[in-house]
Amino acid sequence: MQCFRALRFFSVWSQVPMGPADPILGVAAQFKADPSTTKVNLSIGAYRDNDGKPVVLDSVKRAEQIIKEKKLDNEYLPVEGLQSFIDASIKLGYGDAYYAQNGKSIAGCQVLSGTGAVRLGFEFAKKFLPQGTKVYMPNPTWPNHHNIARMAGLEISEYRYFDPKTRGVDFSGLVEDLNKAQNGSVILFHACAHNPTGCDLTTAQWTQLLDLTKKKNFLPFFDMAYQGFTSGDVNKDAEAVRLFTAQGVPIVLGQSFAKNMGLYGQRTGCLSFVCANQQEKDKVVSQLKLLARPLWSSPPLHGARVADIILNTPELNQLWLQEVKMMANRIQLMRVSLANTLKSLGSPHDWSHISKQIGMFAFTGVGPEHVKELIAKYHIYLLSSGRISIAGLNEGNVKYVAEAFHDVTKNTKL
Repeated sequence: MQCFRALRFFSVWSQVPMGPADPILGVAAQFKADPSTTKVNLSIGAYRDNDGKPVVLDSVKRAEQIIKEKKLDNEYLPVEGLQSFIDASIKLGYGDAYYAQNGKSIAGCQVLSGTGAVRLGFEFAKKFLPQGTKVYMPNPTWPNHHNIARMAGLEISEYRYFDPKTRGVDFSGLVEDLNKAQNGSVILFHACAHNPTGCDLTTAQWTQLLDLTKKKNFLPFFDMAYQGFTSGDVNKDAEAVRLFTAQGVPIVLGQSFAKNMGLYGQRTGCLSFVCANQQEKDKVVSQLKLLARPLWSSPPLHGARVADIILNTPELNQLWLQEVKMMANRIQLMRVSLANTLKSLGSPHDWSHISKQIGMFAFTGVGPEHVKELIAKYHIYLLSSGRISIAGLNEGNVKYVAEAFHDVTKNTKL
């Protein structure tokens, strides 16, 4: 009888199909299973040091020591999260001057890193924007953006972003597509260090998009997962956000501290809305709490405490800013090294776009067949789109990677 009951229970799920592997995490799983001693992981967007090891920042270590010395408890946070962390995050994103003048009208909520910010923001948009409102995403974008929007029930459209011929931004196509977009649409922007292309907009281009946003009454949703990783300067990397808010545009901002503080597994982030006044802000926060309650109920405590201490302790904040600059500089050095090494090998292709692109990622231009060969022959793991994480390169493997790229591309077109 017990065997029969077990069989009957499991047969309920016999019709469940095998789900496809995640386009990013699936590659990471392949890498992990590969026994090769020469394998290189260029798939995951996580910072590594020059020895290829994960990094715990000194500012994070010192913040954790402060937490330990305070002998704090592990009680639940409120649904909206740690308020001092939220306030500090908003100040970091919008700037001290804007926060001082408008901070009381910015609705904020602690979320589960960048994914949680986008999910909660999209859930809010679905509930409170007019039925049929679309979200426009750049093509290409981080693949999970599409998954999140679908799960939130939003209709997705795309706008052109990358030109494979120039390996840069297709700005004319971008503007043409957004001019055709429905008035009042949600427009997803990468605030800096565009993932996956590594191609960002210029100040002049952002200014043109600001004018278009006001003309079309768009709701700009800035996903800022890499503040500091573009230029090494957190204020410079927030330029687009601050350009829009300075002109009175009500934006939505998602922030993640996974990359710039190395708090990957702590799921530390913030979602904020620019509101007209404090009364409107209070209403928005009340609804964010209602949406967050069935999603995660209470956000993670430890990472928020760490980020809160770093952002609100002047000495640690300065140390952290130095560490952000150090990480950004190392990534840029690896970009230049990869491009220069490919050139020195006599590659028939122009790889200068790799050194011109910015942030953690590079859109190399190699195709799916090249990627298959890189994985099979050289155990170099990257996405089928040709995107690589520059953070996975170091002085010990950059020549090996360059030689592999040269070998698989020297007799083919890109």
